[in-house]
Amino acid sequence: MKIAVTGGKGGTGKSTIATSLAVELSKRNKVLLVDADVDCPDDHLILSIERKKVKFVEQMIPKFDFRKCIKCGKCSEVCKANAIVFVKGEYPVFIPEQCNGCGACILSCPKSAIKKSKKIIGEIFFGRKGNLDFVSGEIYPNHPISEFVVGALKDYVRKIEKNYNYILIDTSAGTHCDVISALLNCDLALTVTEPTPLGAHDLELILRLLEILKIPGKIVLNRCDIGDKNLIKEISEDFKTEIIAEIPYKKEILKAYSKGEPVKDENINKIADLLEGIKKEIK
Repeated sequence: MKIAVTGGKGGTGKSTIATSLAVELSKRNKVLLVDADVDCPDDHLILSIERKKVKFVEQMIPKFDFRKCIKCGKCSEVCKANAIVFVKGEYPVFIPEQCNGCGACILSCPKSAIKKSKKIIGEIFFGRKGNLDFVSGEIYPNHPISEFVVGALKDYVRKIEKNYNYILIDTSAGTHCDVISALLNCDLALTVTEPTPLGAHDLELILRLLEILKIPGKIVLNRCDIGDKNLIKEISEDFKTEIIAEIPYKKEILKAYSKGEPVKDENINKIADLLEGIKKEIK
């Protein structure tokens, strides 16, 4: 069973919930936790897991053959990422950090002067702690296409997923392309939010996205006692999405988080039990 832990807003405790839930489920299941927040992965820090690199992530980039180039500038015209700079009468200048690998320049060249090449844009890591296995992706700084790394991460997971009862995918915050890539093919999404106007606004955005992707969702209300719970309950009713847990603001949770220890809380146990029930229904 693949479960995404996601949320429209950053800082709601998404990674705290994902790591704690993974540890709880691993007590009686074989679990894989996937940190798909490739711009800023930190689940391994929360769990004090030592990662080892298992794979580089590559992206296609163009390679120019100036012996064939006629300096027409068509490659620059079709480059929406502004990775190719052209000045009339000069050869095009390629900026690899800007390239998104779309390949439009290759198709547009009338003299076949542009071929495919590759660059390394990130890495995939693996780690283990007890019965919990861990995989994460990390994009190199100054590279724009996070969803490429998320896609490579999910390809890696696909090869080993049959070994696990549960796969928990901790997405980045928001509703952009790398979040969509992480959510695809999940059986369920847990949306972590907080009872604030910002939390409510961004919860609505992520629930709309789940509707589009046709992924069933549940709401986890974190820090439930710091604001107005009615903000979240109204959205829950509007989207017919159940609030399955309300986790209060606790000093013990903050201490565990700061020490790199999984959070222990009865509400996490409640979510784990609920997922066990849903898994049996799916079977």
